[in-house]
Amino acid sequence: MGEKDVEGRVADVTLGIVGGGSMGGAIARGLVDAGVLPAERVLVADHGAGKRVALEELGVRCFPDERTLLAEAPDVVVLAVKPQVLPGVLESAAPSVAGRLVISIAAGVTLATLEAALPGARVVRVMPNLPVQVRSGASAISAGTLATQDDVRLVSELFSALGAVSVMREDQLDVAGAVVGTAPAFFSLFVDELTRAGVRAGLPAAACRELVEATMRGCAEQLLNEGVHPREYMERVTSPGGTTAAALFELEPPLAAGTYAAVDAALARTRELAGGN
Repeated sequence: MGEKDVEGRVADVTLGIVGGGSMGGAIARGLVDAGVLPAERVLVADHGAGKRVALEELGVRCFPDERTLLAEAPDVVVLAVKPQVLPGVLESAAPSVAGRLVISIAAGVTLATLEAALPGARVVRVMPNLPVQVRSGASAISAGTLATQDDVRLVSELFSALGAVSVMREDQLDVAGAVVGTAPAFFSLFVDELTRAGVRAGLPAAACRELVEATMRGCAEQLLNEGVHPREYMERVTSPGGTTAAALFELEPPLAAGTYAAVDAALARTRELAGGN
């Protein structure tokens, strides 16, 4: 695999992460905490001294910019910067990453754009979501034209340490980003609105929020651990003519319409960002 054969030896890979913010830092922490990579094999570049100090406490090697990080010749490079910052990073990184595996987590920046900016690099796009910070996230993966099956396996193994992983076509990747990438905000919005509804009806705010969040956690665990379909789970708590049935009658139509519209809006914005590259 390029300059160094890393097939089957993930723990021997040196991973360079450009960007130590919420996602880049979460990837670094998650891989180290999970024992997938030893801390000394994780390199992070970030202009923020505070972010570097926090990561260095884990044993991660930190650098003030991508040029100094790339001078260390990491086997795999993760581009974890915002889409508007990415063009400058691509220009800076291009001479150093030919023949290497490069992972981009930038929303809306296509494989074609990345490959044009990084000639010879083996590019893979990954769309992770925020819960990777607690190693319970979801990541969609799509490979570029030069990426090998071994590259995809390596990327899948790395991100599996941070949650669920699914490999798909790039057009599906954009949809996954619009659904799964935005879902933490949707879930948080629903928790907040349900809490507000409880407070409006007379519950103390702090107690109501704690109960709602505990319920969300319990529901998620049951859905995941039991493999039950969401509709079947709903039926468990919905008695004919009962309170839940009355509530769902009011909630489901606007929730469905709003969810479809929200995903469509997120996908449209993703395509607008892609068109600007």
